[in-house]
Amino acid sequence: MAFLYFSLISIALCVGLPPSVDSAERYIQDVRDSSPSAIEFSARMVWRKDGKISKAQLFVKGDRYRLEHWRGIKTDLGVAGVTIVRLDLHKVWYIYSQRRLVLSVPSEPDDVLPISVNLDGEVNRTLIGDAQVGTQPAQLYEVEVLSSSGLREKYYEWVDPERQVLLKLVSQDRDWRIEYRHVVLSRQPDYYFQPPLGYRKIEAQNKLSETG
Repeated sequence: MAFLYFSLISIALCVGLPPSVDSAERYIQDVRDSSPSAIEFSARMVWRKDGKISKAQLFVKGDRYRLEHWRGIKTDLGVAGVTIVRLDLHKVWYIYSQRRLVLSVPSEPDDVLPISVNLDGEVNRTLIGDAQVGTQPAQLYEVEVLSSSGLREKYYEWVDPERQVLLKLVSQDRDWRIEYRHVVLSRQPDYYFQPPLGYRKIEAQNKLSETG
C-alpha cells in the first residue's frame, strides 16, 4: 500500500466519544451490529511493509479514510501531509498544504485498509487465547485467507473482545503488519473527508511515485 509511507502533519485533530455514557454505549453496540462499510473510528496507525515503518493518525467513516501522516510523503510535487481515500468515489486525494494544492488520483485495491475483524477471503479462524496489544486486553487468533488469485496466507490477528475491534494484524508469510492504537469509536464529521476549501485541484491518471 504505497501511499502509506507518509507522516503526520503538525496539527492533529482530537476526536472523542460522544459526551454521554449512554450514547457511547449505544454507539459501540451500533458498531458491533453494523457492517464494515458503516464503522466509524479514529486511531493511531502504525504500518510496516518490507522493512519500512509508517505512522499516521487515522480517521475512518465507512469507506472513507483520512490519514494525517508523520513527516509527510516526498513526491515530485512536494511533501503531502494528508491523504484522503474515497473508495466510494474511487479517488485518493493528496493534500499539499504548503502549496494549497490537492492532487486527485484513481484509487487502487491496495488502498483498502483492513479494518474489519473478519478478513476478506477468510477460510479458517482459530482462537489461540488471551493476549495484549500494549495495555489493551485482546484475543489472539490465527486466520487463514485465500486471495482472489488463489494464494493462501496466514495471519495473527489481535481483537478487542469487548468492542470487537481489530487492534493488530501480522502476516506470517511476509514482512507486513498493521496496528491500530488508541482506537476511539466515534462519529466522524463529513468535512474530514473533503479537500480543503480554496485549494487548487489537479487530476492525474496514475498514482504518484514517491521520492523518499
